Amino acid sequence: MYKHKFLLTFFLLFTLTSCKTLKQDDVLKYVNPNIGTAHSRWFFYTPAALPHGMAKLAPSTNGHYGNPSGWEAVGYDTRHNSIEGFVHFHEWQIGGVSVMPATGPLKVRPGELDKPGSGYRSTFDRKNEVAEPGYYKVLLNDYNITAELTATERVGFHRYTFPQNEQARIILDIGNKQGESSEVTEASITMVDQTHFKGYVVSYPKYIQQYDSKGKIAMYFYGELSKAPKSVGAFDAKQAFENTRSIKGKGAGLYLQYATAASETIEMKIGLSYTSEDNAKINLETEAKDLSFQQAKDNAQQIWRKELGKIAVSDTNQNNKIKFYTGLYHALLGRGIASDVNGYFPKFGKDSIGRLPIDKNGKPNYNFYNTDAIWGAFWNLTQLWALSYPDRYKDFVQTHLEVYKNRGWFGDGISNGQFTSGVGTNFVGLAIVGAYNSGIRDYDVNLAYQAIRANEVNGKDRPVGSGKLDVEAFMKRGYVPFLNENTTNSNGSQFSASHTMEYSYSAFAAAQMAKSLGKMEDYKMFIDKSEGWKLLFNPQNKLIQPKNADGSFIDKFDSLQPWRGFQEGNAVQYTFYVPQNPEGLINKIGKDEFNERLDNIFNIAQMNGFSGGKEIDAFAGIKANYNHGNQPNLHVSWLFNFSGRPWLTQKWVRAICDEFYGTESIHGYGYGQDEDQGQLGSWYVMASMGLFDVKGLTDLRPIIELGSPVFKDIAIALGNGNKLKISAQGNSAENIYIQSATFNDKKLKNCWLYRDELMKGGKLEFQMGNQPNVNWGVAVPPPSTQ
Repeated sequence: MYKHKFLLTFFLLFTLTSCKTLKQDDVLKYVNPNIGTAHSRWFFYTPAALPHGMAKLAPSTNGHYGNPSGWEAVGYDTRHNSIEGFVHFHEWQIGGVSVMPATGPLKVRPGELDKPGSGYRSTFDRKNEVAEPGYYKVLLNDYNITAELTATERVGFHRYTFPQNEQARIILDIGNKQGESSEVTEASITMVDQTHFKGYVVSYPKYIQQYDSKGKIAMYFYGELSKAPKSVGAFDAKQAFENTRSIKGKGAGLYLQYATAASETIEMKIGLSYTSEDNAKINLETEAKDLSFQQAKDNAQQIWRKELGKIAVSDTNQNNKIKFYTGLYHALLGRGIASDVNGYFPKFGKDSIGRLPIDKNGKPNYNFYNTDAIWGAFWNLTQLWALSYPDRYKDFVQTHLEVYKNRGWFGDGISNGQFTSGVGTNFVGLAIVGAYNSGIRDYDVNLAYQAIRANEVNGKDRPVGSGKLDVEAFMKRGYVPFLNENTTNSNGSQFSASHTMEYSYSAFAAAQMAKSLGKMEDYKMFIDKSEGWKLLFNPQNKLIQPKNADGSFIDKFDSLQPWRGFQEGNAVQYTFYVPQNPEGLINKIGKDEFNERLDNIFNIAQMNGFSGGKEIDAFAGIKANYNHGNQPNLHVSWLFNFSGRPWLTQKWVRAICDEFYGTESIHGYGYGQDEDQGQLGSWYVMASMGLFDVKGLTDLRPIIELGSPVFKDIAIALGNGNKLKISAQGNSAENIYIQSATFNDKKLKNCWLYRDELMKGGKLEFQMGNQPNVNWGVAVPPPSTQ
């Protein structure tokens, strides 16, 4: 990575002293961005990016094919062997601005995967590919061009090393669909002078069409070339035009012609913005005016070392470290900045722009994010943010408060301020409560509660993109009635049972914040609604079963059938979806039966890799009795801590870490499972440290459950400035059971701690063994109600 030992030493010393990270070897070597890319989402594989950056550059193997349903795997697939371009924007429902170097006869279409030579795409060999945090490099075989990518937060950097060729060029393909952005409706690109260009792309993605039909996605750019082209041509969807320096419309693009010497490099910087060409230029000049490619790369990787280095793990098992740091990398990569360096951000529609509060130095007080729905992220991302990255959590909260101020509602998913609903249950309020309960309160708390309350109770005139379209039915009846049709409205939903479980949970979260603020009438109302799950508990089969509006259970009930009453899951899976009151569920089923049933579920699930076996599909496991490849199940293995058998949590969490997670392009997160903006990766990070909260930080005084750490030694830079060290003496692949534990030399009898105690820092020490100690951790179970 660095050519000189002096430079390596300098950057490591800088990271250790100035950035206050923890001493360890170079964490970058443990990050493999190619893990899990056989079925990756559009925003999943972007090596040339900073944590939460706007500029997320990546090679695309199939990006121009688009995304018919709006969410499928698209972009980079390790089963493909040709690259069609390097794309700058990679976010939920957002993609565009593709660049490709080439030589030889002019081609202005990317071409098809199964038709070599049909366009400007090029074959490549993965032995000539390097993917690291903040950097990507590949040799394009068809042109003998080495392409390199890196980035600042809002600027993409390219370095192309050409062979000697009189027909060399760089293709700026901006008018065609990319990834999740769907068809382009407007596009423009212009050479400003000999070495600068600017333009914009407007698209109308599938989920905006469906959930925020008056919305648009606008992407702006301003680029700088290190060498002026000898000529410039243009193209659109129909034809190419020589000696043309500006073009508009669908399919628009420019091609920059060069005559290159052997090993000649041409560098390019492209400033990005979601608000205007002018702000794209400002972003470029602010972040990259005097920055070379090499400097940008070094800076990017230094930042990644700092952020990844906030958690140091020690283990002789290299694969475990690869899983850990790749998962942490994914967690820090997802959800990208949408605001400019001067605080401008997209509000709604193509031209509506807002501005964030600015400090005395002219910098925004926080960032505005693009974000997929937060569904399930309270069992992974938000816990990790609260532990060591509270500024990320604050940005997330402030983003959604800006959306609420602009739109009058929380949005389930947000793309440039537009509603892109995702699953439609809208857990934004719950996630904000988690921040509040974790002490992250640097925002208007009263406004936050106002928005949370509205999210939980208001259904009148609710826009479809805000989700919870059936919340009125839930508030009226305490449960959502089943509708035997593909719809969700004020009368009920086809996903009635899963919605009831989810709304009960989020009502509990709202109750805790209401109590903290002294709003006791609201507290009583929300606590009552948090018990709604009990109305769907069938005492005959001891499962959650959908009910009709008349209160009767639905007929022809199949406990493993997905999509009938349950979204992306089934009754067996969703019966355990009572994180707000595990004790209540255990009592309903009976403790012995609960433990036996859940243990049997995991025994069966293990035979299928804890998901859908080897089927490469995001939904492969939704018919199974447990599915780690999707969000609704991610807390279930920790429930044994509440049922008096914490050693079973230790056993099954370790098994999931060892077997569901892999280090290959196909077996990374199950087999082709949905690594949704880092959720599965961050689950591994938390679980492998032996720290987790079933309630997703929704308790007024949150707890942290203790599990079996994968690593012998862990050092964590906590977000409040304290340090926490975790030591697992005698830990090994066989010694997975906790025999005893101490925290700051005080013996622990329980399998949990209050989170505020843990955040004071110190040393958490476990003694491990190969047999369960059935007497440890059972004195007092984690609190189920507060």
